[in-house]
Amino acid sequence: MPSPSSPPNLDPAAGRPAGPGTTRIERSLFGELTLRGGVTLANRIVMAPMTRSRATEPGDLPSEAAAEYYAQRAGAGLIVSEGTVISRQGKGYSLTPGIYDDAQLAAWRGIADAVHRRPGARIFLQLWHVGRISHELIAGEQPVGPSPVGSPTARLWYLDPATGLPSLLPAAVPRELGARDIDQVLGDYASAARRAVQAGLDGVEVHGANGYLLDQFMRSTTNRRTDTYGGSPAARARFAGEVVAAVAAEIGPSRVGLRVSPDVDYGDTDDPEICATTLLVAQAADRAGIAYLHLVESNNANYLADGRAAGVVDDAFREALRDSFGGSIVAASDYDLTRAQDALASGWVDAVAFGRPFIGNPDLVDRLRHGWPLVESDRDTWYGGDRRGYTDYPVYRAQQLPATGDGGG
Repeated sequence: MPSPSSPPNLDPAAGRPAGPGTTRIERSLFGELTLRGGVTLANRIVMAPMTRSRATEPGDLPSEAAAEYYAQRAGAGLIVSEGTVISRQGKGYSLTPGIYDDAQLAAWRGIADAVHRRPGARIFLQLWHVGRISHELIAGEQPVGPSPVGSPTARLWYLDPATGLPSLLPAAVPRELGARDIDQVLGDYASAARRAVQAGLDGVEVHGANGYLLDQFMRSTTNRRTDTYGGSPAARARFAGEVVAAVAAEIGPSRVGLRVSPDVDYGDTDDPEICATTLLVAQAADRAGIAYLHLVESNNANYLADGRAAGVVDDAFREALRDSFGGSIVAASDYDLTRAQDALASGWVDAVAFGRPFIGNPDLVDRLRHGWPLVESDRDTWYGGDRRGYTDYPVYRAQQLPATGDGGG
């Protein structure tokens, strides 16, 4: 019987982890995982990327409290940071941080140092370009995208620098990226990845999900191009593959992950061919040799009778994804402890990402391990504000034990 830190069950013919419906294997959320390339995680619980809208403007600097926030949650096997823009052009919401200049690099170095004070802690920076989901007031220029197709439903949180008042802006119709523009964006991704590593982060996750730039190239509803970047699933997968390859070449593939979300159609991006395109992107990521693929399984809380998320990600897709990608697979889909353990036991997933539970439970790994109750976070403090609802959630033992004279708890 494999130990909790053993590799997943392998299909001898393919040399790949076995897919859903095969023999269940013994793996624990709390066992180690070594990603392709050699990065070892202390456990298989990933803190999912979550925008918290607390960056400093002007400058797009992560907040002073961010180091404490991430360090509090360093019990996760891997922290994936909030989405962090690779350029001013890539910004779509107020108060989101960047990684495109030296001041931002220095701020992220402080965060990386704080996280790494916990032995074995790992943090990857999520690289973000929103593409068409932006506005001139936020990006400083007309947004860009694969095609000049706007999103009639997207609304962008904007904080007016003159008045300090928040509002929701409509997404502007984007300018189509030309060949030189695409080269510039590829360079921006590589430069951002290099800065992240220079700042001391363990790696980066390329944000290819949730209706943003890479996802826009992948979908026929937003990609109307007739050149080599559009017209077929293979062509629509090209840009995402080039981004991943550029980032992997810059910092090494063992430091790179990719997030995709075929089930999510944010910003009017429904596409009947998205599964085929996603698998082609996964194959490109596999050729680049990156460490992991992070799959968002569903954008709703509707589940089938056996607890699996309802959506286009079904067992056939899971098996095809395993055939397409030989690195580790991380799954995200409103998991609880039971569903997460079942996903690991099925053999198709290697780690499970938790998002909102980490907001109110900085010690989420310990709470799950010991069966301690979870705190429901305050939705009113999810986005924006100060330390309230950000760094002031206590760990479980601090709630249960009286304070001592030396400040322990």
